[in-house]
Amino acid sequence: MTGTRRRWAVVFLLPALVLLGALVVYPIGYSLWRSLYDADGSGFVGLGNYADVFSDRATLTAVRNTAIWVAVAPALVTALGLVFAVLTERVRWGTAFKLVVFMPMAISMLAAGIIFRLVYEQDPAQGVANAVARSVHDTFVSSSVYPNARPNAAVSDLRASGGGSFTTKGTVRAGTPALLPLVGIAPGRLPGAPEEARAASGPGVTGTVWLDFVPGGGGTKGRIDPGERALKGVTVEAVRDGRAVASARTAADGTFTLPASADGARLRLPGADFAAPYGGIDWLGPALVTPAIIGSYVWMWAGFAMVLIAAGLAGVDRNLLEAARVDGANEWQVFRRVTVPLLAPVLTVVLVTLMINVMKVFDLVYIIAPQPSQDDANVLALQLFLSSFGGGGNYGVGSAIGVVLLVLVAPVMYVNIRRLRRERRP
Repeated sequence: MTGTRRRWAVVFLLPALVLLGALVVYPIGYSLWRSLYDADGSGFVGLGNYADVFSDRATLTAVRNTAIWVAVAPALVTALGLVFAVLTERVRWGTAFKLVVFMPMAISMLAAGIIFRLVYEQDPAQGVANAVARSVHDTFVSSSVYPNARPNAAVSDLRASGGGSFTTKGTVRAGTPALLPLVGIAPGRLPGAPEEARAASGPGVTGTVWLDFVPGGGGTKGRIDPGERALKGVTVEAVRDGRAVASARTAADGTFTLPASADGARLRLPGADFAAPYGGIDWLGPALVTPAIIGSYVWMWAGFAMVLIAAGLAGVDRNLLEAARVDGANEWQVFRRVTVPLLAPVLTVVLVTLMINVMKVFDLVYIIAPQPSQDDANVLALQLFLSSFGGGGNYGVGSAIGVVLLVLVAPVMYVNIRRLRRERRP
């Protein structure tokens, strides 16, 4: 009977064993063998490919970034999933919230990469992240009134004086209006409904700042002509010995009036009037590209962690939580000292699963990182592809990187298998 059962067991297991051998054992064995040969497989190089892996700068960058991924991404996803799972138990619309958070799991890595490539677009008019960053920046820091405006050096007394500012060469006198014409702005891009510029008048230190351009052409440069528009809100400073002694802002008609202390001083238009608008954060630059891609990964996988942890939370004995509250524990203490320890097995499963998953990250990095900063965002899975199929054509080095990935994943798999065996023991 025992022999018969074993024979039937082998018969039923044979298809699974054949598939396992064809899809797992053979590729691992072939990769080990291929990693000992050169690029085209004709020459035996021994451990030479492994020496190349650990001496190549691109591969070392990939190892460093993979370590960052393993250390940061699983912990962030697990922590966020834990917070979502606990909080959604306390709201009526928790099921709808879980559905929304889990929905990104239905999107492929390719589609998610395209989405976040657009989210991180540098132009705030296209990238959502920089549109938000600009809105926050402009809330606390006033933006320039007329970006990129400049004086016409041929007719204006204004000259660049550092920091984007412009200062007159000559001094201003009371009773003699100062003319400060500017160019470099399209008339149709002036904010609001600008009034027609007019010459200043009065006994004090006065002047006019205007756009020295007549729609349709004509007029005299450096002179206020009919149809030319005033530049409202420009700051004008009176400078003496490099120090501002007075300041004023232009009115709707472009005129300004300075106090008597400005008599004999030079006039300066500070750079804040002409600074380019805030362009946002370089999310996909060398410094932030890896954190930015990790952010997209967290967006995708937080729902996965939340669902698993919520399932474990549903099996927690509520009497233990209530007993802790009766003993005087507040909600934070209940969460930290009761809920989290009870969820430790589930949290371990989620964390280990994500650690294995991030070692295989390829799609997000390849799609989101632009070519100039792709080397800075490189990971081992991407380096394997680039070495073998992405123009490198070196299957020996690619196989060696695959073996290195297997070695890195093996300890995590070993820990997971030991944990599963302990749980099955009576």
